[in-house]
Amino acid sequence: QVQLVESGGGLVQVGGSLKLSCAPSGRTDGWYVMGWFRQAPGKEREFVASISASGMTTYYTDSVKGRFTISRDNAKTTVYLQMNSLKPEDTAVYYCAAKRPPSSQKELEYTYWGQGTQVTVSS
Repeated sequence: QVQLVESGGGLVQVGGSLKLSCAPSGRTDGWYVMGWFRQAPGKEREFVASISASGMTTYYTDSVKGRFTISRDNAKTTVYLQMNSLKPEDTAVYYCAAKRPPSSQKELEYTYWGQGTQVTVSS
């Protein structure tokens, strides 16, 4: 069983930046695809970004391309989401998730989930 713990959320102004982190709390071999999803009030949870187990391949939803960067530190099995040029529409609860390879953008294919961290972008 892998437990994921997110951190780094908060309140930021439009155009600002935040960096989210996600780390497993228990023992893991680290060979997982890691994804970030988000859920805005009144909306379904949506895919944001993913990174392969090796860290070589990343995917982004179109609305965050060029603004968000997903990365991972395999030595610490931690995954990050650097969010720049934040917009009000980025306001949501952000969730970290993990699955065995291959990479996927489908929520249902992810096995483990964090509790979520709130990101609020104010105008």
